[in-house]
Formats: sequence, structure tokens, C-alpha cells
Amino acid sequence: MNDNFAHRAADWDQPSKVEMTKKFVNALLNNIEIKSHWKAFEVGAGTGLVGMQIADKVDKVVFEDTSEAMLEVLKQKPKDEKKVEIVHGEVFEYVNQDIDFVFSCMAFHHIPDIEKSLKHLYQITNPEAIVAVGDIRTEDGSFHSFEPIPHKGFDTEELAAQFDAAGFKVLTSQTYNVLKRERTPGVYTDYEQFMLIAKRK
Repeated sequence: MNDNFAHRAADWDQPSKVEMTKKFVNALLNNIEIKSHWKAFEVGAGTGLVGMQIADKVDKVVFEDTSEAMLEVLKQKPKDEKKVEIVHGEVFEYVNQDIDFVFSCMAFHHIPDIEKSLKHLYQITNPEAIVAVGDIRTEDGSFHSFEPIPHKGFDTEELAAQFDAAGFKVLTSQTYNVLKRERTPGVYTDYEQFMLIAKRK
């Protein structure tokens, strides 16, 4: 598996990334009553910037990511080992049906097959499990400097339909933040970040 983040992992935890994940977690907490007995699963955990903010609120977090380098950074962070499980690979690597809460911040646009991944999330979640996805709305490709990635953001109505087809009922879909990026000198582009929350039927 090619590690596209190997050269970026060591300095990933920049203040801008930390701030972005805090906004995601705040939106999460404003919309979901997280239960202390839940077992959570983070899709595209990276260095754990989001999951580490969730870990003390649940019983356990499974950190999944395709980048071994990013997960190595996570492994170095102080944490309660009883609350953490690390999975290197795609979501399909995890097969136990025991997850109560799935969350993901800015990782879905890197997933090649959304429909297949959602169907797998259905297989590993308990009845009425909650899924919360934060990502960017459809953009022109400039967010990743026109590098080839699977998705240039998402049309949330289309994404909601995919969730529905996979066995989840969408509860809400809302914009929670706007990222400003200077893509050309002096010219800033706005990228809307949405949060979609669904419940397993």
C-alpha cells in the first residue's frame, strides 16, 4: 500500500490542523450526545488529532488509517492504551460488529469507493449506531492543488443518498466551518466544511 502521507506525517500536527479538528469536535458535541460506554471507530484517523479529543468521552476508540507513517506519530502520543486500538489499512481491515459510533474528519474525499465503504461500516456497527462525517462540499479540485484524489469534495444530497442505500438514516447535514486557503498570491478561496450525521437503521 502506497503511503501518500509518509513525507508529511512528522510535521502534520500544525496549529491550523489542530484548530480545524477542534471545530469539527465542537460541531460533533453540539449535535451528538456521546455515551461513555460507546466503542468508537475513526475513519482516516491520521495522527489522532480528532480521536484523541474523543477518547476520554467513550470506552474505546479504534483508530484506522491507510498511512503507517501517520499512525506511527499517533503511537508516540501519551494515551490510555486500554482506550486505544490501531488498525493500519482501509476500513475493511476491521471486521468485528461492535461499533457504536463512527466519525471521520476530512478523510472521506480520500476514500476511493464510498458505497463499498459505507456498506462495510454498516456491517461493523451495532443497531442505531451513529456516524458523523466532516468533509468539504464540492470544489474545483484546487483544495488539493489539483492533485489526483478520489473526490473533489461532496454534494451532500448525493452523499446522503449513498448513506441511505447503505442502511443509514441521515439525521442532519449542515455547514459547520469555512476554510480559507490562499491558492494564488493574494487570492483566497473559501471551502465549506459540512457535517453529515446518520444513524444505522
